[in-house]
Amino acid sequence: MTDAAGTSLAAGRAELGGASARSLLLTVLGEFVYPRGADVWTSTLLESLGTLGVEEKSARQAIARASAEGLLESMRDGRRTRWSLTAAGAELLREGTARIYTFLADEHDWDGLWVLLSVAVPEAQRKLRHRLRTQLTWLGMGSPAPGLWVVPDAAKLDELESVLDGLGLRPSAFVWTGQWAEIGERQALIEAAWKLDEVGGKYREFTDVFVPDDGLAPADAFAAQVRLVQAWRRFPFLDPDLPARLLPDDWPGPDAARAFRDCHASWHEPAQSAWEAWEAGAG
Repeated sequence: MTDAAGTSLAAGRAELGGASARSLLLTVLGEFVYPRGADVWTSTLLESLGTLGVEEKSARQAIARASAEGLLESMRDGRRTRWSLTAAGAELLREGTARIYTFLADEHDWDGLWVLLSVAVPEAQRKLRHRLRTQLTWLGMGSPAPGLWVVPDAAKLDELESVLDGLGLRPSAFVWTGQWAEIGERQALIEAAWKLDEVGGKYREFTDVFVPDDGLAPADAFAAQVRLVQAWRRFPFLDPDLPARLLPDDWPGPDAARAFRDCHASWHEPAQSAWEAWEAGAG
């Protein structure tokens, strides 16, 4: 193992220590259970979460919670239990996995069209305001002024419509598309709508921490892969994935995406070997 990899692993263990058992369980399910389409022993989940620093009690609580939420279902095998993803659980992981692995995978052309949304939610309806902000941010929309949301991607119209319908806000919303009118500074709008400096800093931190290393032992590669995905999956929420012509020339997103793909390729095989060994030992 290289010195850089050793530093990365140490930083990773500290980072994993701050992640919730539920969050780690979902990442494990998405990386190692969902792709196989197979059941998994309780002991395999406990072993894998233990490798990530999760105590057995917390791991069992996370599994029980996932079951209560309708994401996992149990099957008795004598005195032991196996778990499988429900249809809802599989769909959740399918959507999440697709978002993680397609994010920044390719540059996209831009036709110059913007989508603008004007919608007002009373201050008293804080839960609704939070849900709206969360879902619009997930679509890559930014808010340069109160009640106004924008995104340079007309293909998001259908998803935006679904959000407004789902929250019951269609009657109070106004949506339109159009070109930039060259009135005002476009860069000022971008800076007001999105915190790109902050996102850029997080991308640079990511590439500093995650360095491919083909020499990791299986259990270390497993922990590294989970930590990698844990760190990367926040970026589709943080980064609006703006067209390249709206970004600085030195935008670090593509470098971070390359680091994600290279590290995942480096750790995937030994991480899978660790998982298969735990499952074989439990069977």
